[in-house]
Amino acid sequence: MKRREVIKTSLVATAASVLSGSNYIQQQSLEMGKGLKGKIKHSACRWCYRDIPLEELADKAKDMGLSSIELLDVSEWDTVIKRGLKCAISNGSKLGITKGFNDVQYHDQLYADYEKLIPMAADTGIKQIICFSGNRGTITDKAGLEHCAKGMDKLVKLAAQNKVTLVMELLNSKVDHKDYMCDNTKWGAALVDKIGSEHFKLLYDIYHMQIMEGDVIATIRKYSKYISHFHTGGVPGRNEINESQELNYKAIMQAIVASGYTGFVAQEFIPTRKNALESLREGINICDV
Repeated sequence: MKRREVIKTSLVATAASVLSGSNYIQQQSLEMGKGLKGKIKHSACRWCYRDIPLEELADKAKDMGLSSIELLDVSEWDTVIKRGLKCAISNGSKLGITKGFNDVQYHDQLYADYEKLIPMAADTGIKQIICFSGNRGTITDKAGLEHCAKGMDKLVKLAAQNKVTLVMELLNSKVDHKDYMCDNTKWGAALVDKIGSEHFKLLYDIYHMQIMEGDVIATIRKYSKYISHFHTGGVPGRNEINESQELNYKAIMQAIVASGYTGFVAQEFIPTRKNALESLREGINICDV
């Protein structure tokens, strides 16, 4: 064999080997649930994948290595749980986001809703239920803080008896939830301090708080003891959390792990890909530090 032929044959073999390795890596990525590092407990929010039947979503999520599908209604709990997954945080009152604990006119309805939900969640093994401050309207932030603490007092005690945590989500009031009161970490932390129970915490939504405050990693470090759940989302746009947006999610996840956090991180971005599960898989890969 001439020298030129030897070199050509060698190059072809090398290229084939590289391609083979690339295919192997790609396949491993598709099956990454078998090799997650375990420092982050992965979850996904149901509403981002409404076009996928819940049964299919749960099965595919489990294959990827997720431990939870969350923000489920009561009627959806069993579908996920019987497939060996958790619901890391359940939906709460049907009053939703805008009518919350900061307005005393909703306290009776909120109490009735959560009084029913809390024992049901406990019996099913669900440890967290979401709640919301509500919109400001004419209510000042100071008055809203007092109203929330008063309206939640008996419910937090009920949650403690059932070993369940009520978790108030921090949302942005600039883009997505105009006039929402619990729109900054300082106010949310002040409410946690006022209530004074381990059974009331904050859901730190990274997407929302990047819009409102920025300085995400420093805020997580400062307020880590107040946070019992995290959500992701790309900024701007609330889409995939890859290089198409401004946040460094690997660095954020490393900061979350370093803070001693042992709870769930849930993907809550709106996929732009036709195959939404590819985006979910990518998000898990990025966050698995």
